[in-house]
Amino acid sequence: MDPRSVARFVEDAEHQAMAHRLYTLVFPMDEQNDRVLLGMKKRGFGRDKLNGFGGKVEANETIAKGAERELAEESGLVTKSIKQCGLLLFYFENDLVAMEVHVFLVDRYEGAAVETDEMRPQWFGIRDMPFELMWADDSHWWPYVLKGQKFVGQFWFKADQVTFTRHTLRAVDSLDFA
Repeated sequence: MDPRSVARFVEDAEHQAMAHRLYTLVFPMDEQNDRVLLGMKKRGFGRDKLNGFGGKVEANETIAKGAERELAEESGLVTKSIKQCGLLLFYFENDLVAMEVHVFLVDRYEGAAVETDEMRPQWFGIRDMPFELMWADDSHWWPYVLKGQKFVGQFWFKADQVTFTRHTLRAVDSLDFA
């Protein structure tokens, strides 16, 4: 398992034995106007879904640096302050690799959001999220973000990558598992 992974602190033995791939998911916030920036995914995994900005963490970077890099690549925004708010673990039927997704909020950034080859950005009210255009799990954990609570969740998806069959979700005091 990747030494940067923290899944071993929240998973049972069966899931700890799985290979894990590290990902980031970043949500730029406009707190003055109660808005969040989402991007319509234009290609690849999650195509035609609205989501935060993120992707795979490279071998030579920390998880937070991966989040900053992905935000800049996918939106043009450069973060000045990034805070982790959640950890999500996704398991898909017929897939032997779990997705370990570190969720971040950004409230200070430079630049203006621009459309890229991968994402088309759009602002939404933080209480008017277009969940019907997002991943099925998002509506379950987004309330933790609204309350300012850190969270850990696990979601088991069918092979269709649309339907999840079960989940666990809980608030935590800290995401520092070391």
